[in-house]
Amino acid sequence: MKICGREFSLDIIRRIQEAVDATPALSRQALSRQVCEWLDWKGQNGRYKEMSCRVALLRLHRRKQIKLPEPRDKKALFNSGKSKEIAVDFPAVSGALADLGAIEVMLIESGDREHSFIWNSMMGKYHYLGSGPLCGAQIRYLIKSSKYGWLGGLSFSAAAWHVTSRDRWIGWSEEARRAHLHLVVCNSRFLIRSDVQVPHLASHILSRCVNRLDADWLKRYGYKPVLLETYVEQERFLGTCYRAANWQHVGATKGRGRQDRCRQYAVPVKDVYIYPLRPDARDILVEEICPGQQTQPGQWIPTDWSEEEFGRVELGDKRLTKRLMSIARDFYARPQAAIPQACRTRAKTKAAYRFFDHPEAQMDTLLSQHYTSTVNRCKAENIILAVQDTTSLNYSAHPAMEGIGPIGSSKEGAIGFLVHDTMAFNLEGTPLGLLDVQSWARNPDEFGKKHQRRNLPIEQKESYKWLKSYEKVNKAQQSCPETVFVSVGDREADIYELFQMATKKESLAKLLVRAEHDRMLKDGQGHLWEHLTGLEASGIQELSVPRQKHRPARIAKMEVRFAEVYLNPPVNQKHLQPVRIWAILASEIDAPADQASLEWMLLTTCPVHDFDQALEKLRWYALRWSIEVYHRTLKSGCKIEERQLGAVGRIEACLAVDMVVAWRIYHLAKLGREVPDVPCTVFFEDAQWKALVAYITKKPIPPKEPPTLREAIRMTASLGGFLGRKCDGEPGTKSLWLGLQRVDDLAAMWMLMMDFIHSTADPPPS
Repeated sequence: MKICGREFSLDIIRRIQEAVDATPALSRQALSRQVCEWLDWKGQNGRYKEMSCRVALLRLHRRKQIKLPEPRDKKALFNSGKSKEIAVDFPAVSGALADLGAIEVMLIESGDREHSFIWNSMMGKYHYLGSGPLCGAQIRYLIKSSKYGWLGGLSFSAAAWHVTSRDRWIGWSEEARRAHLHLVVCNSRFLIRSDVQVPHLASHILSRCVNRLDADWLKRYGYKPVLLETYVEQERFLGTCYRAANWQHVGATKGRGRQDRCRQYAVPVKDVYIYPLRPDARDILVEEICPGQQTQPGQWIPTDWSEEEFGRVELGDKRLTKRLMSIARDFYARPQAAIPQACRTRAKTKAAYRFFDHPEAQMDTLLSQHYTSTVNRCKAENIILAVQDTTSLNYSAHPAMEGIGPIGSSKEGAIGFLVHDTMAFNLEGTPLGLLDVQSWARNPDEFGKKHQRRNLPIEQKESYKWLKSYEKVNKAQQSCPETVFVSVGDREADIYELFQMATKKESLAKLLVRAEHDRMLKDGQGHLWEHLTGLEASGIQELSVPRQKHRPARIAKMEVRFAEVYLNPPVNQKHLQPVRIWAILASEIDAPADQASLEWMLLTTCPVHDFDQALEKLRWYALRWSIEVYHRTLKSGCKIEERQLGAVGRIEACLAVDMVVAWRIYHLAKLGREVPDVPCTVFFEDAQWKALVAYITKKPIPPKEPPTLREAIRMTASLGGFLGRKCDGEPGTKSLWLGLQRVDDLAAMWMLMMDFIHSTADPPPS
């Protein structure tokens, strides 16, 4: 029989009853987990669907198919873990939106009892529905003002099973509704306290939550919703805030409750509002799922990271896309391995080489979906630092490779090609993905003729890469209006045409560049350095200088000066207009006699009006070094310079995969520091974390609950040489990429052991 969408055979039913009879003290929770393991009953995030299984077991019990153990004392269990109540003050607030100060939309993490209590307290006091319970998968947010404290809260939970007006708008069939209902999420609570009288606050909060919900839902449940719904009682509210936030009104309910089997209109009529999270939401929801079929072109639900980054790459043949995802998984499992070692079998190795030689396997095409996923991840951030940098790939050991050219100086004689990439970082330094990648090989005939290229238009120069990358950043900015994008570059990016592009009215993205040239200023202000050094210092900031090859670590005292300036165009470009920009000069004072003093001159289109804003821009630029870590991960971790593919075209196709793999390794290392307490299942598969925990703890039976992400990362890094001493800090990318190779081997052995155990177990009686 089929219950809760799952088939329960007679053998399974007999097996369940035998387990109950054999262990009278067995809890219903433990039983549901055991049944999930038997049926391999998992959700989109890879976790066992224990609650659905619990419902199914209860229905079997009521149908007298099985006899469940007696339920535990729920009240005692609840009270045993009850947290201490805390006093919460909710002051009245009135005024304009700008008077609230910084407004934070705070995600309530699982197990966060303090903020859960605040949310429950507000909902119980101010919301007519109270605090719960909420149905199914759920996420809750708190709204906080830096001046006035807690203002309200929201929750998103499982959608209603059947709503005529919503279903009519979607146009899905009964089968499609059953298959895709989890992609619809209900805004089940929305509260701005009644004593908070601030115009436009509600629509502002709704817009911010909509922009971050898909990323938060993906992190918690492993998939992204495509449609939001909510219900507004007609007798109580007008739905003004939803209309202001661009939600669509699609009709009204019939006034029947969930349990109204007698067709009696017993509950208030509610207006139905929806909000598509993506333009093709309706196409995804109406797509029919055939038996045994997984995803269709219009119904794209990523099942793992490789599908998230490569699953929608258009290569003209679905088999090529599947091959691309398979290669990505293999490369990630064994980052340092050569292609045959990573693919492991002769057939997969041959398929990988054929894929890289395929005419459709172009770098921009292979990275197209990753670019889109990066932009989607950026929507959850307030500020994104889009760091640009150029690195060279040295293939001097493979001089016969087609399409490579000189790199470095003529004396070195190195050959290879160059890559200019743009990586999106949040303010914590966590890489969110690539926004742009450009690659090229220099012409050997033009090498060493820089003076001849000086008078060429910018479009014909190698430095045009900075402008092209800024255009990509600006395009991402247009897709994320709630997020501020700042393009960050080193001294090589000190290009006047770039400043001119960034100061145009149609350019929304900001620019932050370290100055290289002492440019002439407008209106007789002299040169850039002369003008800034002549200003009085606005403050002194201490800076921790890390140790380098010929320099010990030290604390540097930096004098900070800033000013708004107008840069004159270069002498040979008089046709260009002066550009308005802010300059920040940070100069070291009292530097050691044997060490060169530090000095940063930054140019930015971001307004700088005080000392704190100047320090903010200095901190932003300091994060530019994060892309150097990424390049080291790409070269040393993924061994891209050791790939032997014979031609640049094949190398570029392989590079596209390796760059995403390197990003994921770096992302994992940084995310373990940013959100250490989330379950490790956001990155690790079920077999991986179980095998890892069993190996590290030397215990054959893993715990019921997965470890946190931080714990799993430290265990993985320990396989790569990380010692975990107090002085070691958190693991870096090197120990991670070394450890990941062993994790994959452990997981493979774990699955073999589990298959052997299940095959030798006594079968249920027939």
